[in-house]
Amino acid sequence: MSKYLPRHIIEVSVVHRGLLRDGAYGWCTVEDCDSRPRSFLIDVHNGLNVDDYISTLLHELWHVKQFVKGDLRDKRSKRYWKNKDITDTDYEDDPSEVEAHQMEEVLSLEYLVDTTPQTCV
Repeated sequence: MSKYLPRHIIEVSVVHRGLLRDGAYGWCTVEDCDSRPRSFLIDVHNGLNVDDYISTLLHELWHVKQFVKGDLRDKRSKRYWKNKDITDTDYEDDPSEVEAHQMEEVLSLEYLVDTTPQTCV
């Protein structure tokens, strides 16, 4: 958050539950308002291995960033990406998902580098 949203006060709650019936590993929901969202709920499937959990959480956190920056918006039961209606866009073609999938890889590598213990030679 400090790297990508340094000047924003954001509240994120993460809930772990079974999501496979829903066909998802996770999702992000805006909890407060559509115009300037600052409160989010991230659901993550409770049966993921560590690598998939990290990737999924970082993917959903990228959606938080997209919502806060205004790139991704929900308004009147429609979804917008950079002011273009993407409500009927297939998941794999949704530009917010394409970007989040790209960034989950980048962020996962950053996370692993930052949390890997360093050894002295």
